Amino acid sequence: MKDLRYEKLANNLLTYSVNIQRGEHILIEILGEEGIPLAKEIIKKAEELGARPYFNIINYEILRVFLQNADEEQIRIYAKHDEARMKDMDAYIGIRATSNKSELNGISKEKMELYNKYYTVPVHFEQRVKHTKWCILRHPNNSMAQMSKMNTDEFEDFFFQVCNLDYEKMSKAMDNLKQLMNKTDKVHILGQDTDLTFSIKGISAEKYMGTFNIPDGEVATAPVKDSVNGYITYNTETSYNGITFNNIRFEFKDGRIIKATANKEKELNDILDTDKGARYIGEFAIGLNPYIEKPIGDTLFDEKIKGSFHFTPGDSLEESDNGNRSSIHWDIVNIQTPEYGGGEIYFDNVLIRKDGRFVLPELECLNPENLI
Repeated sequence: MKDLRYEKLANNLLTYSVNIQRGEHILIEILGEEGIPLAKEIIKKAEELGARPYFNIINYEILRVFLQNADEEQIRIYAKHDEARMKDMDAYIGIRATSNKSELNGISKEKMELYNKYYTVPVHFEQRVKHTKWCILRHPNNSMAQMSKMNTDEFEDFFFQVCNLDYEKMSKAMDNLKQLMNKTDKVHILGQDTDLTFSIKGISAEKYMGTFNIPDGEVATAPVKDSVNGYITYNTETSYNGITFNNIRFEFKDGRIIKATANKEKELNDILDTDKGARYIGEFAIGLNPYIEKPIGDTLFDEKIKGSFHFTPGDSLEESDNGNRSSIHWDIVNIQTPEYGGGEIYFDNVLIRKDGRFVLPELECLNPENLI
């Protein structure tokens, strides 16, 4: 029996997320063969809408073997051709469907730096992000179900619930928070082993409501680069370059991470020493998706958890640019609901959210029961 949820998701991605138009070129990129069923639905729907779809499949097992042996010239040539194709595209949908999220484990730090610098940055950060209408999502598979501690059917139900949310409704509800953030100077965040202060004055806030990521649900800005002081302890697990971290704690002085600890301290500091911008924060965002209540070990979901915020070392977003430049952008999440220890967020000394719930009347529309 045909799963109509795939048709609905494909239609939402094309007509809402990337707003595809007749005659536009769109690349459907599948990272892992398990994403092929959704890719087929997207390609068929794109053709029905008069768009011109293309596809690319990336196998992470092959990518790992390639990177283990590739030199800088090979990576540059690999990137050159993918960048040229991306320049021909008006839109992009990336489906991440790897069966093993740790497939790139074992690649040296130096090789991953080369790959990020000469492939990821030019192909994705510079070309795709800046010059196409794009959206990235996962595909439900056994690996993600296991990671989220659900059976496969439960995870599929959860996946389609969060991905087929009414994002237009969410977008309207975000307007007041965006306006408030654009008027705010000082932010103060308190929580378990967390006491952070920073300024967001003059940095534009932006809504993320299903047009770049699915699932979605955050309003983001960035701290003034040298304004962050204090410390934060993240209470979710996170992965970077195939390495899983927990209990990450950062101490800041004048914007810079001066001390970083975690379960894998050397690996953490190696990442933060990638370049000068890696020890500064490029994004501060508040998570709002009403259906995502706990981390599943995947940033695309975890950064949208209701009652959460993420505080991101590395490159700043084009829409909320604080001038920080880095080859990394690492969204690490802190949850402030009572189950995770609670916490408070103040804007210009006014409490706006306590224990994950908005307390200002004009922001109560963003509490979970009002977004479902």
